This record gives sequence, C-alpha cells and structure tokens, in this order.
Amino acid sequence: MGTHRHRCEVAVLERTSTTARYARGFAAALVAVATLVLAANAGPARASGELPAKQADQVLQQVSRPSSE
Repeated sequence: MGTHRHRCEVAVLERTSTTARYARGFAAALVAVATLVLAANAGPARASGELPAKQADQVLQQVSRPSSE
C-alpha cells in the first residue's frame, strides 16, 4: 500500500457587490415572468367559422346512432 497524496483545490469565490446581486435577481425575475406569460398564452389556436360546429354535430350524430346499423 503506497501513500497517495491528493491535492484538492477549491475555488474561492469572490464576494460580489450588492448591486450585481440585485441586478442578477432582477434579470432572473424578468425571465421567470416572461416564461410564465408565454406559457399561459401557449395552447391550441381557436377555430373560427362554422366548421367546429359542423364537426360537433357529426360527432353527436355518430355517437347517438344505434349500434345495429
């Protein structure tokens, strides 16, 4: 069994200024709000015209038909 020496180097983080921390926090908040707004507006597009009503009527007719046909 040999003796092994492991060198562990830990990066020492420099202390950031209060202004920099607030700026990063504000930027993160803006990104979060923009993401939530985009997610809330994402979804299927609304269909316009009579086509959806006709399709709904066709589905109802198919469902309400007797199974003996």
